[in-house]
Amino acid sequence: MTTLMERPRVASPRHGAPPPPPRARRWPVLALLAATAVLYLWDLSASGWGNSFYAAAAQAGAQSWKAWLFGSLDAGDAITVDKPPAAMWVMGLSARIFGVNSWAILAPQALMGVASVYLLYLTVKRWFGPNAGLLAGAALALTPVAVLMFRYDNPDALLVLLMTAGAYTTTRAVEKASWKWLALTGMLLGFGFLTKMMQAFLVLPGFALVYLIAAPTGLGKRIRDLLIAGLALVVSAGWYIALVSLWPASSRPYIAGSTNNTLWELALGYNGLGRIFGGDGNGGGGGGGGGNTGFGGSTGIGRLFGESMGTEISWLLPAALIALVALLACTFTAPRTDRARAAVVMWGGWLLVTGITFSYMSGTIHPYYTVALAPAIAALVGIGGRVLWLYRAKLWSRALLAAMILATAVWGSVLMGRADWLPVLRWASLALGVLLALVLLVPAAKLRGFAMVALVAAILSAGASGAAYATATASVAHTGSIPASGPANSGGTGGGVDNRMGGAGGFGGPSGSGSSSGSGSSTSGSTGSSSSSSSGSSSAGSSSSSSSSSGSASSSSSTGSSSAAPGGGGGGMGGTSSNSELIALLEAGTTKWSAAISGATSAAELELDSGTSVIALGGWNGSDPSPTLAQFQAYVAAGQIHYYISGGGMGGGGGSSTASSQIAEWVAAHYTATTVGSATVYDLTQAATS
Repeated sequence: MTTLMERPRVASPRHGAPPPPPRARRWPVLALLAATAVLYLWDLSASGWGNSFYAAAAQAGAQSWKAWLFGSLDAGDAITVDKPPAAMWVMGLSARIFGVNSWAILAPQALMGVASVYLLYLTVKRWFGPNAGLLAGAALALTPVAVLMFRYDNPDALLVLLMTAGAYTTTRAVEKASWKWLALTGMLLGFGFLTKMMQAFLVLPGFALVYLIAAPTGLGKRIRDLLIAGLALVVSAGWYIALVSLWPASSRPYIAGSTNNTLWELALGYNGLGRIFGGDGNGGGGGGGGGNTGFGGSTGIGRLFGESMGTEISWLLPAALIALVALLACTFTAPRTDRARAAVVMWGGWLLVTGITFSYMSGTIHPYYTVALAPAIAALVGIGGRVLWLYRAKLWSRALLAAMILATAVWGSVLMGRADWLPVLRWASLALGVLLALVLLVPAAKLRGFAMVALVAAILSAGASGAAYATATASVAHTGSIPASGPANSGGTGGGVDNRMGGAGGFGGPSGSGSSSGSGSSTSGSTGSSSSSSSGSSSAGSSSSSSSSSGSASSSSSTGSSSAAPGGGGGGMGGTSSNSELIALLEAGTTKWSAAISGATSAAELELDSGTSVIALGGWNGSDPSPTLAQFQAYVAAGQIHYYISGGGMGGGGGSSTASSQIAEWVAAHYTATTVGSATVYDLTQAATS
């Protein structure tokens, strides 16, 4: 195909990194970052609290340092969220500094997105020049699921930032066989574990393999350096596990999602093997498969291109796969330390390991998880385009470059057809992309000065559909626990609350409500429109307790009615977000917890509306054995809980736990029900009946 001597200078280990661009040439990256910041920050508070589950944890962290440390859902430290607390640490600090409001909670994720774009630019630029870095950075910034998650308060934004930073430090480590840079990679991924547990480790094979193959030093030192990095990873993740394990369980919140109140079980079960293999009785199982698009759809090699995940992540995926194969072929006979091949190993390992895992995992998975693929796809597109352009004198190189552009244009047209949105853009982008891809097949000598113009026009036209879809994502308010990208009128494939599962709205408003107050305070339908999903990346609960095959919760929309008996089946609470009488009642209380209610979503919304602490009985999916009946009775006897609120709804669509049911029965048998607004409330500070 080509000889080693013909390999481009930017990809060869015999030459250093390209010289830094003059100051006059730094404006393109500054323009990219400014545009990204505008895209991610513009009208950010339109989504209100976004995911009220994590917003409530941020509020709790702003009220109590202990709640901040453990990632508690409430400032009274009854139970944590079902993830480790790193993302809550960031949001909680922001809320402490700027106050508990929508912008303070959502803005950190937007800034993480800008930082991720910049780090990707720096990483790709080091070996392949600023043009490749700009292309990769723009591709990441305009990936629809990236726009979605960098404007949302889920842990995924911090996870992507840490993994992208890990790619940068690994690149620096490979250049000079630096154990210090590699140890920093281990530290970053350790904090990635404290963000979303084992998902952070999906990039480990690619990072470790590239250093083992390409670092310019002996095999023994490469292995030693990897062991040091592994130790750094264990320490940076393990200190927190040790802290939680050594802290007396009686004086800390219950670890939500675990069956035995430990982080180990949460990591290996609910957020670990349960996600991959699923299975009844496992908190991470019950993913829903089949036609349930909110839980990833059917497993298989085509899952990333399917109805559920396709419009989130696959716009540039065909081009990235073509670039991956092309770069491997170009560097097949290269020296061990060749940088072009090293880049393919690192980014290709990231893409393949993560992509295959997402494609075949049988436990809980949601379409927005795919944001973890966005940096790898963007990097491969930028690197592949740059290297193939350097080989443009060869017909095979121009053909591969044309194939990348053509695949992007054609697949973008297919995705736009699924969304049934902007048909004019769909067909115009397709036609121009096909035309310019054909132009690139013309011999390079005949193209002359037109070649660069044709290439730029082809890239812009092929990516126009995905870029428009991403931009539209930023114009739509998103709430609930399974947000989806895209315009509001895209036929259910994106925008607002993802109601593709047929799930009902949360207790704060009608199903599918996608708007919210921009002030940061909940409005009816703004934070309560959780569908049957898990919070952020949480499980939908045990599949055996799901109320339907689609995994949707049995919660009803806000109708003004309430369950007559406590612990009633996951219904709405009669619009508690707009129940001013109930909120006033909670605000007037002076107890440690103003109330207790089944389900984390219901508790979170009450906390955000009232600014008080509310116990979420049963945790996120309703099945956590916390608090037990004995613990609840002790809280009541000590005067620490003022009200028990009937109904509620399980955050993940799970059924009520045994403990929650026992509490509901005990409250009904010993206290008198009253109606506050449209909610059924029991005053636990009154004398109990016999």
